[in-house]
Amino acid sequence: MNPLKQEIAATIAHDGPMTLEHYMALCLGHPRYGYYMTRDPFGAAGDFVTAPEISQMFGELIGVWASEAWRMAGSPSPAQLIELGPGRGTLMSDVLRVSRISPAFLDAISVHLVETSPTLRAIQQQTLANSGKPVSWNADVNDTPPGPAFILANEFFDALPVRHYVKTIPGWRERLVGLAPSGELAFGLSEHVETSLNVPAREGSIIEVSAIAQRIMSEIAARLVREGGALLLIDYGYTETSLGDSLQAIAKHAYVDPLAAPGEADLTAHVDFAALARAARAAGAKVMGPVTQAHFLVQLGIERRAQALVNRATEEQAQAIADAFDRLTGTQDPRRHMGALFKVMAVTHPDMPDMPGFIV
Repeated sequence: MNPLKQEIAATIAHDGPMTLEHYMALCLGHPRYGYYMTRDPFGAAGDFVTAPEISQMFGELIGVWASEAWRMAGSPSPAQLIELGPGRGTLMSDVLRVSRISPAFLDAISVHLVETSPTLRAIQQQTLANSGKPVSWNADVNDTPPGPAFILANEFFDALPVRHYVKTIPGWRERLVGLAPSGELAFGLSEHVETSLNVPAREGSIIEVSAIAQRIMSEIAARLVREGGALLLIDYGYTETSLGDSLQAIAKHAYVDPLAAPGEADLTAHVDFAALARAARAAGAKVMGPVTQAHFLVQLGIERRAQALVNRATEEQAQAIADAFDRLTGTQDPRRHMGALFKVMAVTHPDMPDMPGFIV
């Protein structure tokens, strides 16, 4: 039993079972043992690979989108370019590099990374040391300076904790993390019936809710309505709210038991884009999408960009570019291809025109 598991077990033994939301928060963000606090999980040597690590094409197109969003917002100056959960800093590095073709945009923005992990902050500092723009770090998006904001969130919302509610004969009851007779962590159900949930469903059905994600979306949308700007959200998930359990734990590119080794595996859940869209619209913001990642990247010109790179590449480099293009935009195999599984949504000030990438 690793140290975090011991600590969680002791807490449960003293205070009783904890919510899945609380358990996930500890696994990912515990100051000493949390998954994101202690390691670099990205890349082939880590636990998973994100789109910016697959190819520079992804970040370059996001950079073009961000500068165009700034222009369509009226070219406000000063403005903030903000990334939530910036990983190794690869996406922001590519965004800033391609943004050199829009010097007015670069001059207008200040760059802010919202990151809580000391380990990842140090890696981001190295990645962006020669980016040409000063970079500031914040622990929360609400800590960034006021003003028009252009916010990037690639694989951020999937890592936010969720709650599960299970349909039983008496009604919906919350799934909790408790202790089995052996002393191991085990899932169980609250004795309390959630009377506020009246969704019809079969016994055993699960509702997955991320109140934290919806709160963050509400706060960002309210800021965009108040001060202007746009949020670009890219993540895997589903377009309509539905029943089901999407919690998964990944370590070394393989699925593992989410209770086996807290803090040593990435815990994620599919993003409910419909719920986030409802939260954004309730705050008065405009929502575009979601569309598939393939649709978004093709509309932004990834085919032309890939061909331009191939034209000056070696045979080996050209094959790598083709493989990256296939992985980013392919739709046949969800275990390999990101084109259909990943969705893209924009949230903007209500007066913003329709944005590139979302024309259906």
